[in-house]
Amino acid sequence: MPTQKRERKRQGRHARQEYLQAQRRKAKLRRQATMVVIAVALVVGAAMFFSRGDDTPPTTSTTVAGAIPRAEPVADDNKITGDTPCPPADGSAEPVYSFEKPPPMCIDPSKTYVATMHTNQGVIDITLDTEKTPITANNFVVLSRYHYYDGTALFRTNTGIAIIQGGSPHTQFNDDPGPGYTIPDEGSGFKYTEGDLVMARSQGPNSASAQFFFAAGPETSQLDGQGTYVTFGKVSSGMDVVKKILGLHKDDPAAGSPGEGGPAELVIIERITITEK
Repeated sequence: MPTQKRERKRQGRHARQEYLQAQRRKAKLRRQATMVVIAVALVVGAAMFFSRGDDTPPTTSTTVAGAIPRAEPVADDNKITGDTPCPPADGSAEPVYSFEKPPPMCIDPSKTYVATMHTNQGVIDITLDTEKTPITANNFVVLSRYHYYDGTALFRTNTGIAIIQGGSPHTQFNDDPGPGYTIPDEGSGFKYTEGDLVMARSQGPNSASAQFFFAAGPETSQLDGQGTYVTFGKVSSGMDVVKKILGLHKDDPAAGSPGEGGPAELVIIERITITEK
């Protein structure tokens, strides 16, 4: 009998050991499964974070590592069809970004017009040339009074020729389709000096519309050989702001040309106001 009792105890201990080992194995498997789930969750969460899986677009800019920050477009569907009416001089017009026809002459070329450009880097005053380039000056005044430029970026800088380019509400880049029309060139053989406000254009004649650039230094005179970009204004105050913006330049690795790029931080035209004297 004692021998049978000891045998039953031994079998009982063995059974308990097997049960405990089985429980430990199950617990281990559960821990491993939990770790796998946590690891997968972390990977998925990280992927969602870095890919902006919430589909929410950036509110200010889109930046690719090593590239130039790009502002989000500001243009919407506001469009004027038919003839373009002259906007109120007090700046009370609703923003418009597309036009069916170029504007009529809305300024008095015998008067002086100063465009005050408020940027997040400071204020720039430009006296427009209504004597030599009344059509171009008028176009800039009309677009400014329709708030076409408000919220747009000065998206391009080139230190080789010292220019700062802007005027693209639809794409915030030089591929912008423009306001829907072009204006005629007012002359040729232009010479470019520091402080000039100049219309950008394609290689074809009469192709300017809304984009412009500042001559930010003497290097812009390298464009004298072309002379086809119409100068229609001159910085009367705020040249230090122009220099500051050019000083923010960063080469764009995608451009493949030293000196070509844009500001390393967003430079935004907050608004342009027009003063008539």
